[in-house]
Amino acid sequence: MVVSILHFTIDLPGITSLKEKRQILRSLKERLQRKFKLSVAEIDLQDSLKFAQIGCALISNSRQYGESVLQKALNFSENMVPGRIRDTEIFSELY
Repeated sequence: MVVSILHFTIDLPGITSLKEKRQILRSLKERLQRKFKLSVAEIDLQDSLKFAQIGCALISNSRQYGESVLQKALNFSENMVPGRIRDTEIFSELY
């Protein structure tokens, strides 16, 4: 079993309330879950207005497949999020 993990930080300029931030993140998480069949969560910086940290995971039987799906999910996120995505990391663990 291979667990592939993606995590990244989103810069959210111009956000004025946590409610606005939560709406953007909820939309992103739902779309990633629906389109790529990933487990997605906001993993840190929940109280920050300017930043969010998102984590995604996928279980498969191939490291190459898992990491390619997560790369597509990252590209999708970059096009969807109004801010800049930084500190990205994709890796896999074999269990």
